[in-house]
Amino acid sequence: MPRPKQDRKICNPPLMQGFKPYGIQRHTLSSISLLYDEYETIRLLDYEGMNQDQAAEQMNVSRPTLTRIYEKARKTIAQALVEGKMIVIEGGNVQFEKQWFRCKRCFKLIGGLENHVRCKDCKTFCKDELTPINKF
Repeated sequence: MPRPKQDRKICNPPLMQGFKPYGIQRHTLSSISLLYDEYETIRLLDYEGMNQDQAAEQMNVSRPTLTRIYEKARKTIAQALVEGKMIVIEGGNVQFEKQWFRCKRCFKLIGGLENHVRCKDCKTFCKDELTPINKF
């Protein structure tokens, strides 16, 4: 029986929930999932320019595990680009540093209930308008 997967540490969720090909209506597209830990490896290695040892330490995984996550992320993104699929960023065995919410109306990210202020585009203001992203 394999060992259970260890939660990967993620600083914060992505600003967006995914991407879709330009010019094609969403309901006609098939989607592919990019897990939060896969997104985080792309962010740390390609965007932040960290080396694999630094990124592995930040995510609380071994370097070989980080390499496997990174390869899977690259294949997922390549498949979406080549096959014209929508990328949905969601799920995985992750642990955020704090509780995160997303506004149901404007999709803005909110780090903790104490930071919840009325969005300029939202007409209402209450806790019911927030969707939790992670279980803290």
